[in-house]
Formats: sequence, C-alpha cells, structure tokens
Amino acid sequence: MASRRPRAAERLILGIDPGTAVTGFGVVSRRAAGESTLIECGAIRTPATTSLPLRLRAIFQAVSSLLDKHRPYAMAVENVFQGRNVRSALTLGHARGVVLLAGSLTEVEIAEYAPREIKSAVAGTGNATKDQVGYMVRRHLRLRETPKPADAADGVAAALCHALLGSFPASTRDVHAPGGPVRRPGAAVPPRVP
Repeated sequence: MASRRPRAAERLILGIDPGTAVTGFGVVSRRAAGESTLIECGAIRTPATTSLPLRLRAIFQAVSSLLDKHRPYAMAVENVFQGRNVRSALTLGHARGVVLLAGSLTEVEIAEYAPREIKSAVAGTGNATKDQVGYMVRRHLRLRETPKPADAADGVAAALCHALLGSFPASTRDVHAPGGPVRRPGAAVPPRVP
C-alpha cells in the first residue's frame, strides 16, 4: 500500500509481526479524537536461501529504516507464539530480537502483545482467524480492501491493538520505556542504581 504523510497532532505507531521469512509491518496514526488511520503497511521478505545472520541483518535494517522514516512514538511487537515447534519459536525469537534492538536504538516506546491479545483487541475474540483479523483491520481503519499479504495485516493489527489498548495497563504486556528498565505495567519500578 502507498504511504501518506501524517497530519499535525497525529501520533504514529509502528506495528510489527516478526518472522524470518516475512516480517509484516503497519504504521497507524492515532489522533487525539481517537480516530486511527493507516499510513503505510507491507512486508519485509528475506530469501530462504540466505543465511540466518544475513536475514536478521536485512530485517534489522528494514525496521530501522521504517523507524527513521516515520519516527513513531511507539512500536507494538507481537510476542512469540508458544507453539509445538521449538525450532520455529527459537528462529522467530531471533527475528523478534533484531526488531526489539532496532526499536531500542531509537529509544521508541516498545510494547509487546500476545497474539491472542492482538486478536481480541482488533476482532473481539482471541480465537479469531487471520481472515477475521484482516476483515476487522479493514473495518476499524475504513479501508477499501484488507492489507496484503496477511503478514502486513497482522503488523497493522499489532499497531491498531496498541492504539486501542496502549494507554491501559495489561498484565500480559511488557512495556519498554525509552531509556528505562523493562517493566510490566502496574509493577513497581525498581530504583536506579547510580
């Protein structure tokens, strides 16, 4: 999808659905009135024939470029799905790691959401299918069509989830404050050691 320039008084959120083969992303603006608008979405693709370190570098560079281009106030990242395939979860963890590193280097606020939390926020149920999430992304953002590929729609869903829930504490979400410790919302912040 084509990107557009954000208007004044908009706060941008970069949503990321990490993966080593395809990393989906979406940039959503949130206005003070509560209206959300899609700015840009797409997918970062890495060839399966490329080594894992080179794929991770490509993901890191692409996410860094998106952060530099849009300068969002927050980045919402989907957590690792706790599936049966441990190897896939570990590989996905590598992709998430470089995404989190790119965000931490820009000191953007980073929020992590479980897949079920994203689905519930966007589609009303944590058991929503990819098609249902895509449809609800389209409805929430008043789009003519669902963002393609599905990974892009998932990235947009992560950003939209943060737009909808970001100001409310959630026990399942980790928030990384710029320049501060990793904390769970509502948890006591440990004192800084000089």
